[in-house]
Amino acid sequence: MRLQRLMWIAWPAFLVAGVLEMVVFAMVDPDDLHRMGGGELGWSRQAVYTVSFFFFWGATMASSALTTLLAMSPFEVNRCPVPPEERPADCAREGNCC
Repeated sequence: MRLQRLMWIAWPAFLVAGVLEMVVFAMVDPDDLHRMGGGELGWSRQAVYTVSFFFFWGATMASSALTTLLAMSPFEVNRCPVPPEERPADCAREGNCC
């Protein structure tokens, strides 16, 4: 289930990052980018495209992960991973949680 959730996050984020990269660089020339201090960036076009893609992918993955986290039910969040017969005697969880 964990791998499936990871794919729910990573795959749509990958697709959106690709579209976002196309949209941004249709309007921005990588050679015109400057550092915050005003100097030229000094990177090749391919380096700018690569770093930008991974930045966009990371940002959209964070957004998708937050959406997935907020979509979890209270049962999923509060579920006890230990079977009832293996829980310690002082465990606060009562009954079967499955």
